[in-house]
Amino acid sequence: MKCQAVCHQQNDDLCITFIVMEKPLADLRENYGFGALLEADCPDIPRPLFEKWLSEAMAQEKPDPNAMTLCTVNADGQPSARTVLLKGITDEDGFLLFTHYTGKKGKDIEENDKVALLFWWRNLERQVRIEGSASKVSREKSQAYFHTRPKGSQIGAAASPQSEVVSRAALLESFEALTKRYADAEQIPLPENWGGYEVKPQLIEFWQGRPNRLHDRIQYRLVDGQWLKERLAP
Repeated sequence: MKCQAVCHQQNDDLCITFIVMEKPLADLRENYGFGALLEADCPDIPRPLFEKWLSEAMAQEKPDPNAMTLCTVNADGQPSARTVLLKGITDEDGFLLFTHYTGKKGKDIEENDKVALLFWWRNLERQVRIEGSASKVSREKSQAYFHTRPKGSQIGAAASPQSEVVSRAALLESFEALTKRYADAEQIPLPENWGGYEVKPQLIEFWQGRPNRLHDRIQYRLVDGQWLKERLAP
């Protein structure tokens, strides 16, 4: 699909740009029909179904089948969203991710621990939506994961003042300085401002695209420590 930017000049100081497309956005649609999600296919608790879907996504989605959108909300009620990577599921059914504690994500979570996650697996026509709260994992868990990362990724995490205004030259200078400093080391120390979060779910919704927009939506809600399973209208 081609698009063209057309500038309409109103005066010397104002230029309004319109995007002209060969096919209107309103006409872009898919009639999903890959599969179905019936109550009989859904266990009493959500974890087995999530692990099954994730396993199938790992076989079908390339790259990054573990990519998920993390939504946070700051103290002013302003939401933010970005793509991060799922790095594990804890024994307590928590979803693990790792990042800078002093970046935008970390500051939002410090102010408001309520978060949401969203997985979108296009080839399987599936979404998983999660609502819950985020908390830091232990430094020991953060360090164990940090040292599984390639050395360059470890240095990159330590070199970056995440979410701060920075020049590319300054960022590369910091990376090169740490590369030289730890040239003879197999791994570098875990930065003080870097580590993991565990998202404990209160709600998990499984969405399977269906023909005619009659999508299957099975929701699990945690009520008094027990999962309640219910179907939602599309």
